[in-house]
Amino acid sequence: MFILHRVDSFSRNLRKEITKSSKWYFVDNGIRNAVISNFNPIAMRNDKGQLRENYAIAERLKHKEYHQIFGANYFWRTYDQQEIDWVERNEMETYLATSLNTKSKKLKFHHSGRKPTQKQSLKLF
Repeated sequence: MFILHRVDSFSRNLRKEITKSSKWYFVDNGIRNAVISNFNPIAMRNDKGQLRENYAIAERLKHKEYHQIFGANYFWRTYDQQEIDWVERNEMETYLATSLNTKSKKLKFHHSGRKPTQKQSLKLF
């Protein structure tokens, strides 16, 4: 495992979706805080959303590595600024996370395999 993890963009419609960008996540928020020199309490932070997103993705990556869950990870964004934070894909199915909820330790997602409208929760860690 590395200090940084790159997540590339997911696209099926090249005209409407952003394809040439990446998001980077730290495996530990402490390293992220050191890089940006910000160790303020969470109540005093203006980057709470980024901290929560980084935490959720880092924990999901650790969970996948520990349980040997293989597949590609992406995010999805359109030019209209619509975004899905997390897309997991393996040979059989694709999971699209629509929201990250670190309190319940779950990623809310839509399963787009055989039943595209099925709403479930994917265990984060």
